[in-house]
Amino acid sequence: MANAPLTADDNVIDYLAAHERKGLMRFITCGSVDDGKSTLIGRLLYDSKLLYDDQLAALESDTKKHGTQGEKIDFALLVDGLAAEREQGITIDVAYRFFSTEKRKFIVADTPGHEQYTRNMATGASTADLAVILIDARRGVLTQTRRHSYIASLLGIRHVVVAVNKMDLAGYSEKTFREIESAYREFAEPLGFSSIAVMPLSALEGDNMITKSPHTPWYDGAALLPYLETVNVRESQDDKPFRMPVQWVNRPNLDFRGFSGTIASGTVNPGDDIVVLPSAKRSKVERIVTMDGDMDKAGPDMAVTVTLEDEIDISRGDILCAGQAPAEQTDQFAAHLLWMAEDKLFPGRQYLLKTANRIVPATITELKHKVNVNTLEHMSGKTLELNEVGFCNFNLAQPIAFDPYNDNRRTGSFILIDKRTNATIGAGMIDFSLRRAQNVHWQDLDVNKSARASTKHQRPCVLWFTGLSGSGKSTVANLVEKRLHDLGRHTYTLDGDNVRHGLNKDLGFTDADRVENIRRVAESAKLMADAGLIVCVSFISPFQSERLMARELLEDGEFVEVYISTPLEVCEQRDVKGLYAKARRGEIKNFTGIDSAYEAPQRAEIDVDTSDIPAADAADAIVEYLQGNGYLEG
Repeated sequence: MANAPLTADDNVIDYLAAHERKGLMRFITCGSVDDGKSTLIGRLLYDSKLLYDDQLAALESDTKKHGTQGEKIDFALLVDGLAAEREQGITIDVAYRFFSTEKRKFIVADTPGHEQYTRNMATGASTADLAVILIDARRGVLTQTRRHSYIASLLGIRHVVVAVNKMDLAGYSEKTFREIESAYREFAEPLGFSSIAVMPLSALEGDNMITKSPHTPWYDGAALLPYLETVNVRESQDDKPFRMPVQWVNRPNLDFRGFSGTIASGTVNPGDDIVVLPSAKRSKVERIVTMDGDMDKAGPDMAVTVTLEDEIDISRGDILCAGQAPAEQTDQFAAHLLWMAEDKLFPGRQYLLKTANRIVPATITELKHKVNVNTLEHMSGKTLELNEVGFCNFNLAQPIAFDPYNDNRRTGSFILIDKRTNATIGAGMIDFSLRRAQNVHWQDLDVNKSARASTKHQRPCVLWFTGLSGSGKSTVANLVEKRLHDLGRHTYTLDGDNVRHGLNKDLGFTDADRVENIRRVAESAKLMADAGLIVCVSFISPFQSERLMARELLEDGEFVEVYISTPLEVCEQRDVKGLYAKARRGEIKNFTGIDSAYEAPQRAEIDVDTSDIPAADAADAIVEYLQGNGYLEG
């Protein structure tokens, strides 16, 4: 099955050209821990004679040091390259390998089976055409088998090979194989795969890997590699509308201005009409430029530079679309989301959403349901935990251009990023735009914030008091408002307890409810600042993410964080409401400072410890800050 050796009579250029024209298939191996994924890839490379002599020598040496198969070659060591992988005998990261046969080129991603590294499996699946899902013949279909199958389906993989591995350890039993095949097909029926091929294998012994095995005469299907060489998996991207996210504005001199990027779908020719999103400006393609010269036509996966007939404003992050079939634009949509972080997802918390061409602030407004990977049933829930999949509504700070994921994997996918750590915490697939996004627009008003504030002779702002229960937030905030009222200023106080009697009376004290509690209050405070008021907000607000969200809702200088930094032991000694005592006895759950975390501000504008100074003095200091920074002038 390996490439035929090149003879002296062969034309080298023709040989290379023939291999360049071979089709490319990307596939992943996935499944549960220790089902033999790495061994399967190693065996494919070994039996296909696709390894160099130095690789073979290294494999034999590594087998003696790290091997787990006794005297036999441990093929898994060909792809398990991390030291931790070799020590533990598991795959942790995604390992990519390229190989080629006479009929096809392949890029294979060996993905982890451990539940902890499901996010790595999703990374490999996001660009794959086919999934090889391994099942240990001794253990059958497991939870991780179902999870990986569901994620593969969710990420657009439509072709699956179910490799029932380690048949040698199951005595090559046809009965065992048929039971596993039946169980998997029953589970996978709702997942919408276009093809499912189930094969009995022994990756370690080589059964049904390259050729049919005499140990399974009852199996009438193809061996693995011949199947991978011939299965038709490529859904043509040529027939889809043209899409090219702009990655770079190419301006080497005054006489040339082009737009560089990789074509996501469709084809483009000089003279084609295009529309640029989000501006919706139109033009025609003038040239398609590459390092090898101009092209008459370009298609999917090609990196090109496009010049246009008209001088229109285009920048990195825009997307070029077919003039007759542009992508949709929306700032609200529904999407499936795979959660990849140890910390839970909380609706109402603000994240960064990155598409193929843009990064925008985003909030999950509603978790519609979670998906049980074992039964595929929909379950209610308020949060998503590591490796869970949910169907959510999103609200974005700015519109994005997109296609539904089922139509275009590149322009319909996104990742979520934690704003504080810049870690990738979720991967999403857009289903559809929410209709209300098309019906809700900003209404222009003649009287604006500046006009409202000027009549009050003040600059609007939000004084955000945060600290533990009993720290003195409400007391100080109340005194600050009294001082400002005496000065003739226009104010309002939003207090944590008072708001829970009305606006937030439906919320409890779980982390998810606390996030929603602060989101609603922040939006209310923003409206009051827009009315020209000085707003005192007195809430524990324990999470940095939500305080950052509140800050970013307002204009620069309008958010003033006041950290009442009174220590826990002092707050507990005061215990005016008796809450700490109840929390210590277990009568109150999720109490901040006891069994729920408080994340202290890192750079608050004002820091006050009421165990050091009286509340009245603290209030005076805050009013002096406002006077000194021009908030009481107007």
